Amino acid sequence: MEILDIVNSQDQVIGQKYRSEVYKEQLSNFRVVNAFLINSQKEVWIPRRSGNKKLFPLCLDTSVGGHVSAGETYEEAFKRELLEELTIDSSQIDYTMIAKLTPHEHNLSAFMHLYSIKTDKSPDYNTDDFISAAWYKISELEKIIQNGEKSKDDLPKLLTILKKFL
Repeated sequence: MEILDIVNSQDQVIGQKYRSEVYKEQLSNFRVVNAFLINSQKEVWIPRRSGNKKLFPLCLDTSVGGHVSAGETYEEAFKRELLEELTIDSSQIDYTMIAKLTPHEHNLSAFMHLYSIKTDKSPDYNTDDFISAAWYKISELEKIIQNGEKSKDDLPKLLTILKKFL
């Protein structure tokens, strides 16, 4: 059972809870990481979550995403998730932390660090996490979601933030 750090409004750790409790209690004072792979055409690599996911099955997702475990830093979680989900070693890529986001300021599900990864290579993703993926122009992806394609709740908000960095 995964244990997450619980944080105050300044993102300082004030306790821990099981991940299941965090979701049962509908909390937003925990930490996550998300990242987008961005190619030289300024397209983002967007995967579709597998059907066996408890949260948002078969929905479009960020290129990489996950919870920051108790005692872990955002960057450690990012590197772990990158390796687990996309089989990419962070020392082999060019990545940048582009935003520190909060649930109350940005209307997101949790405290979040958002990263960008520059690459023209489609990753060899973990098929337990994702069932498919494609490169999209952000405007195209936004239209697809507006037309009813299911995505994780934070994805449209993160695309808006990402546009400022492209």
